[in-house]
Amino acid sequence: MDIDRPSVEERNQRYKPGSIKRVKLKNFLTYDDVEFFPGPRCTDFFADMHHPGIAAHTHSYYLNCCHINYPRLNVVVGPNGTGKSTILCAICLGLGGQPPLLGRADDARLFIKHEKDQATIEIELAPHKSDGPIHILKRVIERDRGSENGNGKGASIYYVNGTKTPLKSVKELVTEKYHINIDNLCTFLPQDKVGNFSGFDKQALLLETEKSLSSSLYETHQQLIKLEKELQSSGNDVKATEEELKTLKKQNERLEREKELMEERQELLERIDLLKKKRAWLLFDQKREEAKEAKEKREELKKQKREAERSVRPIQEEHAEMEGKVTQIQTTTKALEVKGKREKKNYEDCLTKMENHSDGIEREVSEYQSVDAQQRRALKELEKERRRLQDVEAEADDFPSMEDTERTITEAQKELRQLRSALDTSKRSSQDLNRQVESAAENSRRASERLGKMKDEKQHRLQRLFAKNESVKTAYMFIHENRKEFRKPVHGPIAAEVQPKNPLYASYIENHVSQSTWKAFVVECSEDYNYLFREVRQKRKIPINIILVPNGRLEPMTRMYSDQKYSVLKREHGFIEYLDETFTAIDPIMQALISKHNIDKVLVGGDAVQEALDRKDLENFICAKENGSGKQSACFFYTHRNSSKRYTYSVSRYNGTIGLNTMGISAAKVLQSGIDPGEKEQLTQTINDARETIERLTPELNNLKEENEKLLSQGKPISLRIKDAKRIKSDYASYKMKLKNQREKVEDAEEAANKDNGREKSKRIAQIKKLIQLSIKSGEDAAKAHSEMMKTLRVLTGVKMSEHGLSECLRKLTDKLSEAQAASAELLNRYKQAEADYNEKKENLRKLLAKAEEIAPKQQWHERLDTDDMPTTIEDVDDAMDDAESKVSSITDNPHVMKQYEERKKKIEVLQEKLDMEGGEKDLKKKQLETKRSKWESSLQNIVNLVNGKFSTYMKEVGCAGEIRLYTGGNESRESEEAENLKYNFKDWGVEIMVKFREASTLQVLSAQTHSGGERSVSTIMYLMGLQNLMSSPFRCVDEINQGLDERNERLVFKRIVNNSTIPVDEGATPNDHCGQYFLITPKLLPNLEGMENEEITVLFVFSGPYNFDNCLDWNVDKFIADKKRILSQRTEVDNGNSRGKKRRSQ
Repeated sequence: MDIDRPSVEERNQRYKPGSIKRVKLKNFLTYDDVEFFPGPRCTDFFADMHHPGIAAHTHSYYLNCCHINYPRLNVVVGPNGTGKSTILCAICLGLGGQPPLLGRADDARLFIKHEKDQATIEIELAPHKSDGPIHILKRVIERDRGSENGNGKGASIYYVNGTKTPLKSVKELVTEKYHINIDNLCTFLPQDKVGNFSGFDKQALLLETEKSLSSSLYETHQQLIKLEKELQSSGNDVKATEEELKTLKKQNERLEREKELMEERQELLERIDLLKKKRAWLLFDQKREEAKEAKEKREELKKQKREAERSVRPIQEEHAEMEGKVTQIQTTTKALEVKGKREKKNYEDCLTKMENHSDGIEREVSEYQSVDAQQRRALKELEKERRRLQDVEAEADDFPSMEDTERTITEAQKELRQLRSALDTSKRSSQDLNRQVESAAENSRRASERLGKMKDEKQHRLQRLFAKNESVKTAYMFIHENRKEFRKPVHGPIAAEVQPKNPLYASYIENHVSQSTWKAFVVECSEDYNYLFREVRQKRKIPINIILVPNGRLEPMTRMYSDQKYSVLKREHGFIEYLDETFTAIDPIMQALISKHNIDKVLVGGDAVQEALDRKDLENFICAKENGSGKQSACFFYTHRNSSKRYTYSVSRYNGTIGLNTMGISAAKVLQSGIDPGEKEQLTQTINDARETIERLTPELNNLKEENEKLLSQGKPISLRIKDAKRIKSDYASYKMKLKNQREKVEDAEEAANKDNGREKSKRIAQIKKLIQLSIKSGEDAAKAHSEMMKTLRVLTGVKMSEHGLSECLRKLTDKLSEAQAASAELLNRYKQAEADYNEKKENLRKLLAKAEEIAPKQQWHERLDTDDMPTTIEDVDDAMDDAESKVSSITDNPHVMKQYEERKKKIEVLQEKLDMEGGEKDLKKKQLETKRSKWESSLQNIVNLVNGKFSTYMKEVGCAGEIRLYTGGNESRESEEAENLKYNFKDWGVEIMVKFREASTLQVLSAQTHSGGERSVSTIMYLMGLQNLMSSPFRCVDEINQGLDERNERLVFKRIVNNSTIPVDEGATPNDHCGQYFLITPKLLPNLEGMENEEITVLFVFSGPYNFDNCLDWNVDKFIADKKRILSQRTEVDNGNSRGKKRRSQ
């Protein structure tokens, strides 16, 4: 069968622009990952439902929807604590709202799911046109963003259609384009703000109503308040202006005489200034004459300097010529001196050679005469060496046979090799055993060290806490360093003081106790609390949690269950102990955890708890009070099939029903053990194995040591024999070398003794003759060199005499030149001094001119300064200035008089103009106010009349009476007042909700002091229903407003909500023509409610618990009913069987 499905454009036409088409949440409060689609909605709802990743979580929530064709009313139903209000929180925050609007928390990061780092909200809004752009708003909240101590303003990132967008732009889109007012309680009423609505006074109620209906209505109201305030102040302003004007005129009249004196004084000051200008020009003229005289003197000296320079020039030329002659003869002198020195050295060298040859002749003659004596000494040396050779040859008899010695060495070495082989084998065995023992000892040492470090559990926890939270480390170090400042012991952080019995219990405790408590410190007196708070939190700005346990005493515990009931819980339902019995801690720590988290009232169970939940109705048994007075909350932990859970039963404050919240338990992080049991067992086994190895190998190692010592003692004599034999062999080799050397010495002595003396003598005579010839030649060379030297010396003497004469002439010319140059230099200095004097006067004159031009530019002041009344000399100018200054000093200087006079004069002119204008402005504002008031009051009255008619009708339906009145600020009789004294009191205008709930009573203003919570709820709902069709917002949200109503009123109220929210739209109407969406959040609905069959209703069911489906599409109503019937049938059969058994026993 084909289904007629509407197109996307047709679907969009069913939405009022700004309606919520889709909401997707991830890691937001109770939800892991969920996406739902509010009405209006078409029939293919479940095809779009999506829960990515839900099956991966042990603690999951689901939204299942019962849908009909064109729903507009969205009813969100589910037990307390399942996450109904979370949907409203997500809508508020996702549309740019802030946490304070919800009344829950101030920090957006608190809405992130436990143990998650990021939460995401995604909302899709209906467009203005069916084919127009769709806006998808996304808000990502990150736990690590924003300041640690702030309210999380910087923790959110906003996106519009996937583009990162600032919050301001998001708010403009939501409020201005779609007219959504999240901060208006008339359109958005969270659970924690329901009480605030009935607490509004009439003025606040009018403002909220205006905001919800039209922004222009609210803005006009604010403009009227402002205009009225301005008109009220304008009358007082005119009188004040007139008084101020009169006062200022009187004050200026008193200042007239003082003003004249100040004007006279000003004229004198101007005269003085003019004289100063005249004096500057007179001084310039005087200094200009002095500069002219200095210039003439400089020119005269310049002429004299030139004449002196011309007279010096001939002397300089003659002096230069003489200097050239002296230099030339000095060069000749130096050359002759060098030549004479060279010839003298040549002469001395020849003499030295001749002396050396004479010495050689004498030496050779002496050698010739000693040839025979050397022959006699060589024969004596030969005889001596022969005797030594005989002595050395005789030493050979002292040595044994070398063959015997070699044989001894060979045999001993063979024996020693055999012993060494045995010793090496023994040593290798010993070394192997030693290595095994040392390795075992090292393994034992390392395992012992590792085991010792692992046993310090408190230090492990402290290090983990310090690594994640620097403030805890800083606070801990402060407490440790200042122990003496505290009166009693300070404990903490708590996480380091708790010792769970096992890792499972550690996860139970950690998931039950908040993170802030684990990082808290415990003190035992209020003085320590105040000191720690003041020094750490206030002075050092370190966030720290402090818990006070008076005197550190553990208070007597009152268990939640009696001993009898506790025994039944343990025996029949699988519970083991209380949570406070799963760990050990000192009394102050235990008391802190009990007082903060009630750990003495939480149970811990095993696998049997799951069976008790399934088959033994554990919920009713554990939540039943033992005195039969009602229900009580309960909490317990248990593990079933390696999956740990926490069950929390809470009793509703409205109707006493029990709500269930289940949560999967994650492994402990803060309390995780620093010791791995498997690793600890392995380390212990390593130590034991090492000890056994050492004990087993030690005797064998000792035996090997004894064997080694025995082999070493056997080898010592053999080593001595080898050593002695080798020493004899070495000594014999030394003897052979000694014998060889002595024989060589004898051979050398024989060669020297047998030498030919005649040949040696002939050689010496030939050498003597050669030396005599060389000596004669050296004498001849010396005579020739002496002759050359004397010739050069005579020439040098004549040249030096000529040099002396020329030098004397040069000295005289130098003195004459110095005298001429001194005279010229004196003229030059006088010229330079005159030029410097002129330049100085010229520079001063330039400065005086610049100063005069600055004070009184000549082109501008020439005529004024050359008038007949001005002095013509500096002396006359100074006298005139002294006279004027004397008169100025006689007049008291009061510079503020003229300033005050002129300022008052200007202020008088301004006030006069203001006084003339204020009358016209006041009339104009009156006209503006009357124009705005007329339109605004008319529109407001029409709205109040419409709402009043609907509100009265709705109140009659529930058997009550009601009216909506416009309160006009107590000015109903203003028509009789004078026009210029009109007073509307727009800021006091308001809306009054008048109600009557009893026949005998009269209409009264709705208030929290007069009416009950149910009466206020009925009135609030009916007022909002009366406004619904007039509101501009595309949707409205109300959370648990029907709580506290009796059954009759709740049925009537629900019927009214259905009727108003599902008003049919005329054919051909636009999306703006219907009332939009309505979200009603409630934990329950009464059975058989009228209107539930309406096709415009969407019901969103929120379920929680361990048996939820991995996917909402797995939900099958027929299968659920069949399973429920089967279980009830089985229970009935069991109960019948038990009753028959009891009857038989009784018979």
